Amino acid sequence: MAQNPYHRLMSTPNLQPTLIGPRLTLRPIRPSDWSALADAAADPDIWAGHTQTDRYKTDVFRGFFDTAIASHSAFVVVDNETGALIGSSRYHNHDAALSEIEIGWTFLTRPYWGGGYNAEMKRLLLAHAFTFVETVVFWVAVENEISAKAMAKIGGRAREGTISRPDPDGSNDMYRVFEITKDAFARGPLSQTA
Repeated sequence: MAQNPYHRLMSTPNLQPTLIGPRLTLRPIRPSDWSALADAAADPDIWAGHTQTDRYKTDVFRGFFDTAIASHSAFVVVDNETGALIGSSRYHNHDAALSEIEIGWTFLTRPYWGGGYNAEMKRLLLAHAFTFVETVVFWVAVENEISAKAMAKIGGRAREGTISRPDPDGSNDMYRVFEITKDAFARGPLSQTA
């Protein structure tokens, strides 16, 4: 029996769809987003808990932006009311055998901290990811307590121990890995029915 030549294409997940929520839209990042996203990222307080604390600098953010474009799995976050670019996030390291994918490289501008914007963004990303995986993981730097608290708030469960991973800046930082399973998402705080 001949194989369907489109089978592989159909089984490969779309890692850059447009995801639309009540207040936010996540759409694929484009090279033309450089200026607006660099302006959004230019606040040092955004990066204080991240492993690369100088990402607010234009030349450093350029590396973040270029790897986002090259990943073919990154998004800009758009405020539906104003049309402003207010952040970014991306999928990473899809492992079909483990049925797992990572969400990371996430930031929002400070006016969008609190008020449920992070939860809405994560709900959109998780809901899409769970159309093709069973588990989503988040790598949080050990010293990033703000992100660790945010993970607990959205139903993330910390895996045992810590793990090191080389960063683009050449450092080898320690991380805690949080996970949300498809079943936990359906019952958790980000569920549409919760």
